[in-house]
Amino acid sequence: MEITGTVQNPAEQKLGLTTLQMVSFTVGDEEFCVDILKVQEIIRMVKITHMPNAPEYVEGIINLRNKVIPVIDFRKKMHFSGGTALNEQERRIVVVSFGKTLVGLIVDKVSQVMKISPDHITSTPEVIKGYDSECLMGIGRVNEKLIVLLDLDKMFRQEDMETLPQAA
Repeated sequence: MEITGTVQNPAEQKLGLTTLQMVSFTVGDEEFCVDILKVQEIIRMVKITHMPNAPEYVEGIINLRNKVIPVIDFRKKMHFSGGTALNEQERRIVVVSFGKTLVGLIVDKVSQVMKISPDHITSTPEVIKGYDSECLMGIGRVNEKLIVLLDLDKMFRQEDMETLPQAA
């Protein structure tokens, strides 16, 4: 008995076989990217109002055109400690949306908008899978670089989203 067909990686299953448009950013020495459709805007660092009793990864809140937005330190959220010293001039807040909720992600540097074809995306290696790895959509190969593709919907589970307005 012969079984034929193709096995799609998670990124292909989630987004179909079309080329993905992603916004890439760096944290430390590593590059990540998110679906451009989730990104509302990218702003320079502004004064963040710190909130008592907020989760460790929530830096606080900002006022963005009369909307109060919780701001999350991507480095802390992903338990990521590697990398070189931060350049405060290049740090940005990437404002992303989850339905009606806006959240700011602090990153070290926004790199570019890029297109990644599905044949340049591989599944997350089994060795990496485990705690919090469900937010990894896959690994993109762009030129000679490997870029981690993030699934923001899985990165911020419903229970995380419910704590943000309380923190904010």
